[in-house]
Amino acid sequence: MRYRTLDPKLIIDTAERLEERIADRFPEAGLRGVAAELVSLSRDLAKAAKALEEPIWWLRGAIVAAVVAGALIFLFVGTILPLIHISQADDAVQSVQGIEATINMLILAVLGLLALIRTEERIKRKRVFRQLHGLRSLIHVIDMHQLTKDPATLSANFKPTANSPARITNAADLARYLDYCSEMLSVTGKIAALFAQSVNDDVVIDGVNDIENLSSNLSRKIWQKITLIEAGSPSK
Repeated sequence: MRYRTLDPKLIIDTAERLEERIADRFPEAGLRGVAAELVSLSRDLAKAAKALEEPIWWLRGAIVAAVVAGALIFLFVGTILPLIHISQADDAVQSVQGIEATINMLILAVLGLLALIRTEERIKRKRVFRQLHGLRSLIHVIDMHQLTKDPATLSANFKPTANSPARITNAADLARYLDYCSEMLSVTGKIAALFAQSVNDDVVIDGVNDIENLSSNLSRKIWQKITLIEAGSPSK
């Protein structure tokens, strides 16, 4: 079972080592701060995902209480009360009406029970998407840090303007910087997958897949830059 589930601790350890590697090579870069935020977020979301594995006990207690109360009401209204009424009136038509009312009440009770049971699912789903919102924002922050890291700046013909941002002029350093961004995006996808592992819900799984697709698409763009650097033919 070790390799069939994601281990939150190993994901956090990976994020921590990644931050240390960025700090060693780019101690003054803003990417280091983003990596530190990724570590913090991975810890918080790992705890949140673990908490979602537990049932919402207060809600289940409320459901049990509602079922018991409904059963008692059904017993009184559906059986005892009609019997009293029938013994007094002795009317077959009223007897049929009582049975029909009992069936209708039973159907409504079942529908109400199903709605209560799905309430826990909806609550957990809402909590998951609240956490995924912060993760999505961090992914876009990572993308912002790689936008200005253009392989074209390595060309001898490249001429920066007065408003050009600070550039990494060493090819190896630029490739490493972009590689760190790609690794950070990969970690965000694994953090998101923790929620799909904790909550077995189709809507949650779709939300997690959206996060993973976003990080994968951005990582693919980064690797296109890395490929240009390694090929020694930066784009114009």
